[in-house]
Amino acid sequence: MEYGGMTVNERIYVSGNDKKFDTAVKNKNKKEVIKILTEVQLSDENIIALLKHIGLE
Repeated sequence: MEYGGMTVNERIYVSGNDKKFDTAVKNKNKKEVIKILTEVQLSDENIIALLKHIGLE
């Protein structure tokens, strides 16, 4: 799947991981959040920024 041009939310939704991602965030499961964000081809820099934004970094 090519995710270029999609927002993070769109990437997560299209990948079918939206519920899994929400659960991981709710449970503060940083490892699972990173796994999902990596699967949707988010850069390391963007993953770190998002982790900080949602309070997991």
